[in-house]
Amino acid sequence: MDPRSEVLLRNIELFQGEVLLAGLAADDLLGQLPNARGWSWHAGEQAAIEARFAGRSHFGTEAPTGFASAALFLSKSRDLADYLLQSLAARLPGGELFLVGEKRGGIERAARQLSAFGRPRKLDSARHCQLWVVTVENVPAAPVLENLAKRYSLELNDGPLEVISLPGVFSHGRLDRGSELLLEHLGALPAGHLLDFGCGAGVLGSALKRRYPGSTLTLLDVDAFAAASSRLTLAANALEGDVICADGIHAAPEGLSAIISNPPFHDGVHTAYQATEDLLSHAARHLRPGGELRIVANSFLKYPPLIERHLGPCQVLAEGSGFRIYRATRN
Repeated sequence: MDPRSEVLLRNIELFQGEVLLAGLAADDLLGQLPNARGWSWHAGEQAAIEARFAGRSHFGTEAPTGFASAALFLSKSRDLADYLLQSLAARLPGGELFLVGEKRGGIERAARQLSAFGRPRKLDSARHCQLWVVTVENVPAAPVLENLAKRYSLELNDGPLEVISLPGVFSHGRLDRGSELLLEHLGALPAGHLLDFGCGAGVLGSALKRRYPGSTLTLLDVDAFAAASSRLTLAANALEGDVICADGIHAAPEGLSAIISNPPFHDGVHTAYQATEDLLSHAARHLRPGGELRIVANSFLKYPPLIERHLGPCQVLAEGSGFRIYRATRN
């Protein structure tokens, strides 16, 4: 069981009512708290929760309604945590808002954000986690997510590209170095159906659609905030694409002409390779013959042997700033 869930269960008497568990882990916590409901924005965790506790977890970027108290599992992103806390507090006048998180995840810093709503109190410290609570006396207005977006413009060869990034999205409000390198090496892709895997704010997918307007575009990300960002970025540039929020490459269409990706490397404060390893292992199933995989990754990551095992010869297309672009074609 997730250590944050264990801390809540150490204080189980506080969570017997209609409590909303926001950002909960995919463990047995809902089974231990029969009156609780979940709110998730991670498609993989939502699918696992739904499989065990059907109908008891809401998915999306907007908080549900109808709860007497709420517990937020701390997000790594300070901007996202602020949005989530504001969203929950706006629905809890006079109610209790709990915050639980790992010490290395910044729980003590995040707990200070509770002071905007009342006087926060630390209830427990265990399993390298802390549990805090505040009674919501100062009720904020419900935040409008799109108003919290960061907007920036990229000067590309075919003109400026407007990017809209929502809280919690990878490289929020700026272009990361890996994507910057990959943007410079998107030429000579086979036409057809293109996939931006791990699309984030939709930078790569939007650039692809601009460069290959006759191609069909799909963007895929596990995070609901990333999917929403990609839709906003596409709309801001008058581009069309199908955005899928799902856990991994298995949800992607088949018969793709190319998969382009700056794949995920971290999940919160933890290193996470699984999504990328699944992509490299199963890309061939989703590519048509002659279809191409083109990814950017940190130079120290040993991806070429995995690519060659499952797809074919792996070429280093470019290298710089600690990143490499790998290219492979399905036979």
